Amino acid sequence: MRLRLVVIGDSMLDIDIDGTATRLSPEAPVPVVDGEQLGQRPGGAGLAAALAARHGAEVTLVTAIGDDGHGRTLHRLLADVGVDVLALPVAGSTACKTRVRADGQNVVRLDQGTGTAGTFTVPAELDGLLRSAHAVVAADYGKGMCADAGVRALLTGIAADIPVIWDPHPRGSAPTAGAALVTPNEAEAEHFSGSAEELRSRWGARAVCVTLGPRGAVLATGADSCAHLAPEHSVVARADTCGAGDRFAVAAAMALAGDADVASAVAHAVDAATRFVGAGGAGSMSTVTALPHVLTEDRLPRGFAPITDDLADVARRLRRSGGRVVATGGCFDLLHTGHVRLLHRARQLGGALVVLLNSDASVRALKGPTRPVMPAEDRARVLAALACVDAVCIFDELSPETALATLQPDVWVKGGDYTAADLPEAGVVRSHGGDVVLLPTVPGYSSSRLIAAARS
Repeated sequence: MRLRLVVIGDSMLDIDIDGTATRLSPEAPVPVVDGEQLGQRPGGAGLAAALAARHGAEVTLVTAIGDDGHGRTLHRLLADVGVDVLALPVAGSTACKTRVRADGQNVVRLDQGTGTAGTFTVPAELDGLLRSAHAVVAADYGKGMCADAGVRALLTGIAADIPVIWDPHPRGSAPTAGAALVTPNEAEAEHFSGSAEELRSRWGARAVCVTLGPRGAVLATGADSCAHLAPEHSVVARADTCGAGDRFAVAAAMALAGDADVASAVAHAVDAATRFVGAGGAGSMSTVTALPHVLTEDRLPRGFAPITDDLADVARRLRRSGGRVVATGGCFDLLHTGHVRLLHRARQLGGALVVLLNSDASVRALKGPTRPVMPAEDRARVLAALACVDAVCIFDELSPETALATLQPDVWVKGGDYTAADLPEAGVVRSHGGDVVLLPTVPGYSSSRLIAAARS
């Protein structure tokens, strides 16, 4: 069963312009950035919703989005990851944050649009939507959505039955009473002038967790209960921590929705946020395109064979060329629209995409004696011809665990209605610090259905 989450709060469009800087401007002593690629992703509550959908939840986002260019782009990005949106009026234009970075270092940030929640009547369907959820995340970025009296009354009303996880902001409202978990970071806790336990008592929350970045988190659940939870993995230096709070809140919400106790949920969230930062942070959620004036070179080193059975060589060459390695796998018996969309979106999560392809023997074991329709060599050639695929490796086992142990990708992508618990290979991926990403499939497309239709 897929978990149903409602995310309610303030959304924005986040844009990253990445490039290099090798000279200063003659007009002023500032770096000149040669832009190479542009990344776009949902921000704020939109990022929290996208993260929940990426990790297998059925998600509805309740937020204010304008009918403008940034708002339409935000709608499209959310639809691409399977997020349903209940859009409410926005005062002014949709908020947009643009970061310009040179060699991974922020140079400047440009903010556009007021993006505050306008005057609205709480939709009649919102109460039922909240009560049908397994958990609710309030992503309060201080732009008015979580300050609305009607919204707050509904959140207070469901708190006894449904976990409400509140991610606060210094410019936002106090959490509603009865929240299952409130998740300020260390700076926000200092702004609110209180320890985890003091804030828990002041806000009337069942638990407050103060996140400490790479040091983990402090959880308070009562006057005599305060625990420090350290992460299991370390974060690389200069890692981009943008979005870590959203990943933490969503991971905790999904754990609580699955009936975990709050200590277990927070421990899971600490680990999930640490892995998220290590895998590239919010940038891993971006749809990335090359800027029009950039002529890109081949992504892989000269002489690289796109179809190979030497995974160790693939791993070595990709690591040498830099960038995050993304992997996905499957039979890909008859390539269709759903496959192409999955591969394209997987490639956007990193610098290179490796497809682990089931051999003919493993396809027969999984699908029956009449499959595959296309032999492995032909399936590999078709996949390797796609611009979004950098390498194809054929494996014989039923599960790609052995192949993943050799490749050690930064991200492992699967499509369909899986949860991480359904994937035996998830433990292998995470054992070397990788992240598991679940992408929704395109309804109506499957190789089995196409083959059955052809045979009939």
